[in-house]
Amino acid sequence: MAAQVRGRETWAPVQRAGPGVGSWRGLPQVLDHLEPDSFVSEHCNCCRRGHRCFRLARECSLILGPRCSQCKSTPVRGALLCCADPWLKIISCLVIAIERPRTTPGPVFIINSVLLLVETAILALMPSTFPAGLLRYLAWTAGVGLPLASVILMLNMPLRNPLLDDTGIAKPYSEPTATLRSPEDIITLWQWMTVSWMAPLIRLGYKRQLEEEDIWFLPYDYQHSRLHILFRELSGTVLARLLKANGLDLIITTSLGIFQTFLDAAEPVLLKQLLAALTATEPNVRAAIVYAAITLFARLVKMQLGVFSLWYSRHTYERARGVLITMIHEKTLRRKAYTFPSSHELPPSQTEHQQEPSSPTAGISTSTTLTDDEASIDDVNNTTDTCSTDSKPSKFQKFKSLVHHGYTRLKPRDPPPKPDATTFAPASTGKVLSLLRNDSYEIAQRFWDAPSITTTPLSLLFSLILIWRILGPACLLGILVLLAGMAANVFLMRLLLRIERARRELTDTKLQRTSQFVEAIRHLRWYDWQQAWLDTIMASRREELRKRVHSSIILKAIALVNMIAAYLFPVAGFWVYTVVSGRPLTVDVAFPALDLFTMLQTRLRELPDLVTILLNSRVAMGRVEAFMREPEKEGLVMDGDGTVGAAAGEVVVGPPQEKPEIVLADASFSWPGAAKRVLRNVSITCGPGLTVVCGKVGIGKTALLQAILGELDQRGGERAVPAEMIGYCAQTPWLESMSIRQNILFSALYDKARFEQVIDACCLRDDLNMFRSKDLTLIGENGVGLSGGQRARVALARAIYSQARILLLDDPIAALDHHTATAIVRNLFGPQRSPLTAGRLVIFVTHRMDIIMPYADQVVEVGRGGRVQAFDKEELRNNEDELEHLAEIANAVASTGNEGTAREEEEPIPDKFIEDERRVHGGVLASVYWQYVKAGNLRWWATMIGFFALFRVFAVGYNWFLKEWGEQYQHSPEGIQSVYLAGLSSDVDGLGVQNLARSLNESPASHWFEFGRWLPPPGEDVRPWIVGFLILSLVQVLVQTLSDVALVVIVYKASKNLFERAMERVANATFRFYDVTPVGRLMNRLTSDMGTVDGPIAQQLVLVAWYSVGWLSSMIVIAGATPTFLVMSAAMTITFVLIFNRFLPASQSLRRLETVYLSPLFSNFGALVEGLTTVRAFRSETHFQNRIITNADAFQKMDHMYWCLQNWLQFRFDLLSAVSSFTLALTAILSGLSSGTVGFVLASASSFVQSTHQLCRRYGEMQMQFVSVERVVELLDLDQEPQGPVKPPASWPHYGDDIVFDNVTLRYAPTLDPVLKNVTFTIPGGANVAVTGRTGSGKSTLALSLLGTLHADTDTGGSIRIGAVDLATVDKHALRHNITFVAQDPVLFPGTLRDNLDPLNERDEAERADVLRRVLGGPSGGAGGSENSSGGGSFTLDSRVDGGGKNLSQGQRQLVGLGRAMLRRSPVVIMDEATASIDGETSAYIQQLLREELKYSTVITIAHKAEAVRDSDFEIVLDQGRLVRAGPRGARLLQQQQQQQQAA
Repeated sequence: MAAQVRGRETWAPVQRAGPGVGSWRGLPQVLDHLEPDSFVSEHCNCCRRGHRCFRLARECSLILGPRCSQCKSTPVRGALLCCADPWLKIISCLVIAIERPRTTPGPVFIINSVLLLVETAILALMPSTFPAGLLRYLAWTAGVGLPLASVILMLNMPLRNPLLDDTGIAKPYSEPTATLRSPEDIITLWQWMTVSWMAPLIRLGYKRQLEEEDIWFLPYDYQHSRLHILFRELSGTVLARLLKANGLDLIITTSLGIFQTFLDAAEPVLLKQLLAALTATEPNVRAAIVYAAITLFARLVKMQLGVFSLWYSRHTYERARGVLITMIHEKTLRRKAYTFPSSHELPPSQTEHQQEPSSPTAGISTSTTLTDDEASIDDVNNTTDTCSTDSKPSKFQKFKSLVHHGYTRLKPRDPPPKPDATTFAPASTGKVLSLLRNDSYEIAQRFWDAPSITTTPLSLLFSLILIWRILGPACLLGILVLLAGMAANVFLMRLLLRIERARRELTDTKLQRTSQFVEAIRHLRWYDWQQAWLDTIMASRREELRKRVHSSIILKAIALVNMIAAYLFPVAGFWVYTVVSGRPLTVDVAFPALDLFTMLQTRLRELPDLVTILLNSRVAMGRVEAFMREPEKEGLVMDGDGTVGAAAGEVVVGPPQEKPEIVLADASFSWPGAAKRVLRNVSITCGPGLTVVCGKVGIGKTALLQAILGELDQRGGERAVPAEMIGYCAQTPWLESMSIRQNILFSALYDKARFEQVIDACCLRDDLNMFRSKDLTLIGENGVGLSGGQRARVALARAIYSQARILLLDDPIAALDHHTATAIVRNLFGPQRSPLTAGRLVIFVTHRMDIIMPYADQVVEVGRGGRVQAFDKEELRNNEDELEHLAEIANAVASTGNEGTAREEEEPIPDKFIEDERRVHGGVLASVYWQYVKAGNLRWWATMIGFFALFRVFAVGYNWFLKEWGEQYQHSPEGIQSVYLAGLSSDVDGLGVQNLARSLNESPASHWFEFGRWLPPPGEDVRPWIVGFLILSLVQVLVQTLSDVALVVIVYKASKNLFERAMERVANATFRFYDVTPVGRLMNRLTSDMGTVDGPIAQQLVLVAWYSVGWLSSMIVIAGATPTFLVMSAAMTITFVLIFNRFLPASQSLRRLETVYLSPLFSNFGALVEGLTTVRAFRSETHFQNRIITNADAFQKMDHMYWCLQNWLQFRFDLLSAVSSFTLALTAILSGLSSGTVGFVLASASSFVQSTHQLCRRYGEMQMQFVSVERVVELLDLDQEPQGPVKPPASWPHYGDDIVFDNVTLRYAPTLDPVLKNVTFTIPGGANVAVTGRTGSGKSTLALSLLGTLHADTDTGGSIRIGAVDLATVDKHALRHNITFVAQDPVLFPGTLRDNLDPLNERDEAERADVLRRVLGGPSGGAGGSENSSGGGSFTLDSRVDGGGKNLSQGQRQLVGLGRAMLRRSPVVIMDEATASIDGETSAYIQQLLREELKYSTVITIAHKAEAVRDSDFEIVLDQGRLVRAGPRGARLLQQQQQQQQAA
């Protein structure tokens, strides 16, 4: 005590020392306002003056260090100046001398930064440390100048060694270009900390719209090729590998998050000290200013940590999303090609290595580590083995077992490492797309948010600790309230997890149906089935949204529980503090506690969101893990890494032999995932030469080729196939959206001579000459720009051009006319065999035995039950029965094979038909926002905003009530605290704000808000104040809950409305839109962009509205306190807006570019799934994997630069926010207001800065999110097909109605050349019409015009009529409902045969069963069998059909299409090569059946097979878009026969 008195006595002279110095004489003076027991006094042995320092954690030395043993001066001067400074500088010199750094030396930079900070603080706060004059200037120069110079120097040193090669890296501040890598790799520390290297891109984006060539390429560490390779080298589950890949960054971001949490928690402590300085008996303004400055410094440090955190968090996010996309894509390349995605199980007999490779290669590993359960079993087994001699387990073993049992009960179980044989269902295409788009994003986003897993609970804990420090044991009751709320939420979270799992399954279903709808939209429109299909999509959508609503309700319930707990916490705490403990709730206690309560409320609001996203990511991770565990194709080779687990009995021949040979010995096969065998006991040997495979439709010919390729499950026997590339031509041609040349080369090198030879051999020369760009002509998605015959020949040319020694050709001549097919077979296999096939092993599947038989070295016939017989030339010569059988097959096709001049059924669409995706320039239009607002219902929006405004009113009242409560304990009735301190009172008076504040407090209006006038003093009776505080808390909870309910309704209505309208517009768009819009682009809008509309869009609008109301209310409150605030607030708001406007244009361009470059990712993936067998046969997996990596780089660089831009904005906004908060706080301190008013104004000022900051940020994010709404809204403006005002009679067209073309000119678009020119003819009603002509003559155009998809040019006055009805004006639904179009490749939908034959359920069960029996029963009643039923089973209406009919052969799909026509029995039937893939016997039977069933219909047939047009009585011949002949066909044939007889 004597020491303390001595210290106080000796302090006074120091306080009164010289003018201009005494006010800043020492640090203890700054802390003068603190309680006496917080100080300790000491004597300095040098100057003999006493000093005081703040006691923290009971020992002054914890802050200031021990007294210096060298000079015995004060702890501040001795410990920091004399001891620390020299040693720190010595360490810096040693580091520089040893390392000789060329890049920024991290330790030296940290040391010098600390020196600069400490010495600046000491010299600024304690100027008397050095005498005035030269010595003080030298101290400033040495203590501050040198560290500052060194820090500036190091800030401008590069982060990368400048001696390394920087070729290909853009220089900082240079013009951005896509040819160079981002300058991030060579920037300096200052450029990294301030993100100033983004300036050139921001400047360019401000001037004009950014294009792809303006965006730097990704930095080295972000490139997907490198990430994919590194990720493949990791072992373990997907989660384990992701954690290994991102471990260091996760540690860094978590550490940064913890530091930021510490700084967040420090602000309420500093606020308490600031208010305590103002509430002291003698208010200490200087101390308040120092605390405000410390708060500024803390915010600046937090700002810089935020920049670093965003940098590393983005790194983990981009890495995680990139490797997930490439991993899922690679797994798709490797997994088995299932054709039974939902109902068929893995057979019990399937061996373990067939379910999952036991020895994975360097590629993606599947379940290479044990789960916890498996590991525990192994541990137990090992323990049992080693301790088997013990009769009882030891205590340690008991404890270990108990701990493990508890752990396994608490820990969520991992999914099993292998698919369950009874419940396993492989992922459908829709689910895989969902994994790529949604689940990969969900998982990657959690790596971004990883720090919040630590910081949110930590911040919650800090808040509780600090509240305890302020309120003491009084907060225990509030903590119990919080724990009760958390316990209640446990049950809600479990329910939420179940709902989310169900919702994701519904999302997969909706996505699958939407994908099939978009892919089949033309066929659906031709049959007028689009509305029925839309109804199924909308049903899925309604179920999905219903689950979303359930999920949202549970989330809001969790939020409600948290809000109640958070608002009751301060009520309970203040009640115990004031009522039970009887302590006064002063301002310096109330407002810091309220600040902590606000922090607590924020964290509690974040907690359910954190739990929700963690649960969602857990579900997403489970789905990805399950997909990665799916069985892979046996014998797969990628990157030359060897084969993957050959199946039982399979022999994969390694090095190429002298002669290629394929051997199947007693081998049986089934489709992947199916138990039934499609091929049984196959024993064939194929060597160099031509092997022809024949058999009835659906008997298993394609299955034989698939078995050779290893795509089927082997069920016994042996299979020996050379492990090399195989040239495969699928029955349904698979082409990519690129040029003809690129499709033929298929990533092989261009050999001009060989290429030209292949073109001639495949009869493509004349076709190429028709195109302006020749072989460089772009053909669109799946070759939409080519006819069916052209597609088949391009696919054949691809196989022939390849260097493969083995060719598997699956009926490539089915879509060709007799002349062209004969020429191709002769060119490839003629007597003088082409060098293109010499020495090659060719297996050729066909029904056209008459063409191929003369060249066959071996014939393989696939029969009933999957049995296979092989005959070589000698056996054929000696086996008369087989010769007769094959002759019947040939004669069925060739009986009148030379009749007709048709070649192909479709003409090409002109070259440039795929349009570039449109990008809007500038900001999102107000009309887009209006569309979304209207979709959510204006009344609900008004209701929600009204609740927001009401909430802000009560929130302001909440703070004002607390301010009034705290001030009632003070004894200054005027409400104004005197502010007198040495040298500053005059300055405060000069501001003129004291009188203003006093006049405001004394105004009559202010009396209404002085609750002390209406409530008793809290010192006498505090209960009314507690009740009022409770009422205000509960009202806020109620209003917030009602606004949340309104938001749920808005999201539901907007999502439902926009999706339905978009789908309706797409379903009724012009057919030209489908021609120029790739499927992937449309799917991107209907899935990816629509997913954004379902999710964060409404929340962004809500946040903008929330912060707008908060900004406006804060401005009003601040203006009410002092006009000075209003001027400063306006200036700060303008500054925020200027910075934001600089940022916005570039960010919008980048976000739009990202959405545009995301479309090719989906398009290429969809194309890959369709052509997976072809890709694997050609061993092109690596090429396609590299392509997806290129696509990922293309869209990822847009996202990368966008977030770099966000980092640039965050740095500047946080800096401005910190400076603004400090400026407003300084103004409030110097305004002379009461301490309660200062606390209230500071809270409002903080709300104003936060609202301004967040309003700009959220508005920017809303703009980015609304780019997706903008893209969806663009679909609402699609040109619609005119439906036609004329409603024809129900019986139209009548039997006998003629079809009249009167001077008709047709074109696909107004800007394109006409395809049919001035065509005039009349088709008699009930006629059987044959339409013939060369490729490009206009046959398919004529057929499509009868469906109303094309209309005659009005300029020529032409018209098309059926009977008396003009097709240009007739209702299109009625037209297509009464006309049936049977395409060469009919589209089938997943479901049953009943669903595919009669989707609208217009016929009774007996009719459907009869048509099915007659069409798929075959000429002998059982025919063809089924490839999925071992070739011998019969079809039923309940037989399952996979998406696209992939479990049926091409011929069976055509039979289903013909069955539709027979069931509909339309007055007009158009068949476009409808029997091209059907064997001769079945085709003859079908033709007879059609004549019987459609005898009362006008049948128009486009075909090249003679039997298809044999009974035609009317013919139309077209050539180059003009009519050559139209008339009765019988008369022409009779005339030809007479001419032949005369010539003879």
